[in-house]
Amino acid sequence: MDYKLEVVTLAVSDVDTALAFYTSLGFHLDVDYHPRDGFRVVQLTPPGSACSIQFGAGLTDAAPGSARASYLVVEDLEAAREELVARGIKVGDIRHKSPVAEWAGEFAPGSDPGRRAYASLADFADPDGNTWTLQEIRR
Repeated sequence: MDYKLEVVTLAVSDVDTALAFYTSLGFHLDVDYHPRDGFRVVQLTPPGSACSIQFGAGLTDAAPGSARASYLVVEDLEAAREELVARGIKVGDIRHKSPVAEWAGEFAPGSDPGRRAYASLADFADPDGNTWTLQEIRR
């Protein structure tokens, strides 16, 4: 049996602000469905992803900004960070697991010197404070 993650729901305080933010990241707008007052579904997909995000009105009782550390995997973390910063997104500094082989939660600044998969990360947040972690996995 396959269990495919298709959609992650985020809680946001302003649907239009969140829509503008995620489209500024390059996410593709799949759906903006608003059949009645008090109910709206917006679904977007990150470039290259099989999983989408959704937010809107009447979807969840979670507090806006309560999603933490959702991962976006990129092949080149330095390039991805530069691209987001050029788009006006505040992205934290790149850090890497140290030591990688015996990692116990500590980080050192910059990309992993060996550019090993899963070792380098950087973070950003949406306007509500939902946080995202960019993780480098070179193929």
